[in-house]
Amino acid sequence: MNDWSARDIQSFEYRPLGPFLGKSFATSVSPWVVPLAALEPWRVDGPVQDPEPAGYLRVDEPRGLDVRLSLAVNGCVFSNMTAAGLYWSLAQQLAHLTVNGAGVRAGDLFASGTISGDRAGEEGSLMEKYAGRRWLADGDRVTIRGWCGDPGRGPWLSLGQVDGTVLAQGVMVDPNVQGGGAE
Repeated sequence: MNDWSARDIQSFEYRPLGPFLGKSFATSVSPWVVPLAALEPWRVDGPVQDPEPAGYLRVDEPRGLDVRLSLAVNGCVFSNMTAAGLYWSLAQQLAHLTVNGAGVRAGDLFASGTISGDRAGEEGSLMEKYAGRRWLADGDRVTIRGWCGDPGRGPWLSLGQVDGTVLAQGVMVDPNVQGGGAE
């Protein structure tokens, strides 16, 4: 999933409003639906949570998922990262979302937000990669690929890819996205 953040607008709004217009213009989703059970082989222990989370946010290990992502602009991969290091698991994020009464139903779209790593080459956005000195421009094509495992070296699962091109009037999502698969 790509939630298409306009980080330049978002950074302007962030104080005192928080992300608003910079987050409200486009979302692209890979056409592949992957059942949670298919990701079981790639469960990993999450990072130590200190301080210990509130009771409703405590979950057993392994709570994380080693979902790998590749981020490219105009065919040039600039970042590879994994969800394995997320501080909050998807289950914890969903529990926290609903604790105040927010309702969810089967079929709702739920995403973690930007996934980034600790090292160079694991940035989850252009803003992180280029410290706000490089933004997308009209005509730029963004591709996010997702997978679990190591293609060609044992079990792996493709989560497909999502593509979009920035246009002056918004974002065009490519209807001819590449498929995924599993071995």
